[in-house]
Amino acid sequence: MKSQLTLRVRYAETDQMGIAHHGSYFIWMEAARTELLREHGISYRELEERGYFLPVWEAQCRYRKGVRYDDTLIVESWLSALGGASITIAYMMYIEGEGKCIIAEGQTRHAFTDKGGRVVRVPGFFRDLFEEEASSNHSKP
Repeated sequence: MKSQLTLRVRYAETDQMGIAHHGSYFIWMEAARTELLREHGISYRELEERGYFLPVWEAQCRYRKGVRYDDTLIVESWLSALGGASITIAYMMYIEGEGKCIIAEGQTRHAFTDKGGRVVRVPGFFRDLFEEEASSNHSKP
C-alpha cells in the first residue's frame, strides 16, 4: 500500500533563486516515511516506546526537475524491502496538478536497533504490519 503525503515547499527550504535545496528532499522523505508508518498502524513514537529505532544507513535521491517556493508536492512512499534486520522505503515525488511528472525519486534503508544502538531483528509486530506489502513490492523507485 502506497502512502501519499501532500506538502508545500516552504521558503526556508529554498535557495536565493527560490529553488528547493537538495537537502530538503530528504526532509520530505522523512515526513512521508512517518506517515507511511502511521498509516500502517504504528507511529515512530510508539516504535521508540517499544525500544526500537530506525536509523538511516543509506539514502539516495535522483533529482529530475527543480521545484520552487510554494509549489505543492505529492510524496508517495512504500516499503520496498523487508529484511531480517532492515527495511527499505522507496519514494516518488510529483508537483500537484502536473500529472505524474516525477520531480524526484529515492530510497532510504534503515537498520532496526535497540536503545543501545545494537542491530536487532525486525520485530514480529512490525513484520506483521508490512509482510504482505513487502512480498508484493520488489520494485526499485
